[in-house]
Amino acid sequence: MDGPADHDLMARAAKGDGRAFRTLAERHTGAALRLARRILGNGAMAEDVVQDALLRVWINAPRWRPEAAFRTWLYRIVVNLCLNAKRRAGDLPLDAAEHVADAGPTADEQLRLDERDKQLAAAIGALPERQRAAVVLTYQEGLSNAEVAEVLDTSVSGVETLLVRARKTLRAVFESDRE
Repeated sequence: MDGPADHDLMARAAKGDGRAFRTLAERHTGAALRLARRILGNGAMAEDVVQDALLRVWINAPRWRPEAAFRTWLYRIVVNLCLNAKRRAGDLPLDAAEHVADAGPTADEQLRLDERDKQLAAAIGALPERQRAAVVLTYQEGLSNAEVAEVLDTSVSGVETLLVRARKTLRAVFESDRE
């Protein structure tokens, strides 16, 4: 990471330093947007959620606790906003998910990959909200169980339980597809 540490930038932002906040936003917006898109499956709504999350970070900067990692705090805000948005908007059809075509694989390979990705996205999307959030944060965002626990406001054992249940459900879905 180039430049000052997140906690130093956040301490400056808490005192009204707009440059420090912009640096934090530039550093973390991409990851926050990927997280929101994975949870919501909707690019426009995900962008709105991230903008709202960054606004909340700016407004609540003086209340940030230095013992909490900034990324964890931001992800917690994003996940909560995503879950709230999902509750308000209802489920969107899978066709609403954005796909970015990769020029690498052949057309046949890409079709197989797309079908597998759709099946996986549908299976993850069908999980209960907290299980889905735990899967996305752990396997797609690479957060530790302790970080996921902080984001979801639960214990590490709670996260492990969510992941065990999610994996069991996903395994059952894919085993039934093979039969």
